[in-house]
Amino acid sequence: MIKHFLRAGLLLFLVTILACRDEGYIPKPRGYFRIDLPEKSYQLFSREGYPYSFEFPVYGNIEKDTVFFNEKTENPWWLNVDFPTLGGKIYLSYKEINAKNTLPRLLEDSYQMSHYHSKKADYINEPPFHTANNVHGIFYEVGGDAASAYQFYATDSVKHFIRGALYFDTTPNADSLKPVNKFLRKDMTHLVNTLKWTK
Repeated sequence: MIKHFLRAGLLLFLVTILACRDEGYIPKPRGYFRIDLPEKSYQLFSREGYPYSFEFPVYGNIEKDTVFFNEKTENPWWLNVDFPTLGGKIYLSYKEINAKNTLPRLLEDSYQMSHYHSKKADYINEPPFHTANNVHGIFYEVGGDAASAYQFYATDSVKHFIRGALYFDTTPNADSLKPVNKFLRKDMTHLVNTLKWTK
């Protein structure tokens, strides 16, 4: 009888030991916060004295931009479209084409600023566009962990030149920013397609 208890106890002990094998720690996959994106709707930006107008999202705010690379600027037509709930901004810098700011110089500056991000970029697509409002240019799509995933320049090649770039108030991470970048890309495209010269 004691032998049966010993055998049963030994068997129970072995089953317990084998069942408690260490499988190793398996962490949960890394996740990102859920972002509730607003419904798309647009409003017109058109102010007296500005050489351009465009439509921008109702969940964005227009801010006058007075600083360029930490230096005060005197350009009265620079604006930002701020998205406070999404942590991003579209920076719009306008220049009039003239003897000082020639079209080739503005195009080269825009190219250099867009390709500055190639250090962190996986790729840069540069599809040209032309709208019915006599606006043409290039829309840059920068892949990877670059600081700005979307940029553009728009011009009439005679008098007007505007450059836009989308930035976020966070360290660039293509995976975590993907839903918001994709969402705001449509808004940047809408801005470009509704851009008009007013002077």
